[in-house]
Amino acid sequence: MGMCQKLLLFAVLSFISLSVSAADRLKVLIIDGQNNHKWDITTPVLKNALESSGAFSTEVSTTPAKGSPAEAWKEWHPDFSQYAAVVSNYNGEPWPEAVRVAFDAYMKAGGGFVSVHAADNSFPEWKEYNQMIGVGGWGKRNEESGPWLYVKDGKLFRDTSKGNGGAHGKQHEFIVEIQNAEHPITRGLPSRWLHATDELYSRLRGPAENIEILATAKSDLTAENEPNLMVLSYGKGRVFHTTLGHADYSMLDRGFYETFQRGTEWVATGDTKMTGDVPADFPTAEKVSVLILDGHPKQSPPAPKK
Repeated sequence: MGMCQKLLLFAVLSFISLSVSAADRLKVLIIDGQNNHKWDITTPVLKNALESSGAFSTEVSTTPAKGSPAEAWKEWHPDFSQYAAVVSNYNGEPWPEAVRVAFDAYMKAGGGFVSVHAADNSFPEWKEYNQMIGVGGWGKRNEESGPWLYVKDGKLFRDTSKGNGGAHGKQHEFIVEIQNAEHPITRGLPSRWLHATDELYSRLRGPAENIEILATAKSDLTAENEPNLMVLSYGKGRVFHTTLGHADYSMLDRGFYETFQRGTEWVATGDTKMTGDVPADFPTAEKVSVLILDGHPKQSPPAPKK
């Protein structure tokens, strides 16, 4: 075989290899467009978190802006069936009925869903969505929405006393504590690691059915270990719910990247074979680990909590 033939064969084989690799990537849809957080800044971080792992290809579907006419909403109708997982970076007006029905059907048929931070503030009146996320906050949620979940001495407590759902104190660094070290999303991670400046959600309430708490953090408001990494089943579908990720400086934490990647793969496949290696720069109990994205218009975290 001549040199030119060898080079041509190498090029063809390389192309085939790349094509197979691209075909094996899990297709993920990120939904944004409305949020009480800066979704236009955080969605690019979520995209980078997934795509940098090499396990995913991503697309973004941006809803009409708040206050848009009904005609604009009629044009927004994602085809969820085309994706291995759907990630919500959305907290805003209700989705149209047809979209809600389609998303519910997608999940019941075996879809994958990742709820990020304020996505669990969304849709307090949508029964099926609240079953998917397990617990949520704000939006007039209270004891009628379901119990407040927290963990004490390794046991899950369901507090049914009266009270509003959803609260947080000032943003600060805090320790994330693994509660289930055997789940594919948390397997091999340090039992305790310091998370970058973020909001620490507490007093979340909801139906909390088919839920498993993977990690918690001790709240500065309640002094209880509040859930921040959770998994749920909904129909044949899987859900990963992370309360972490208030801003880009929160999401750029290596702990967030790793658990978000693993959680997204898990909802799509039931395992973390492509994203399960613990990175060398994973945070420790004493030190955060924050990534820097070239060209990213980073938000500045608030002054350290006193």
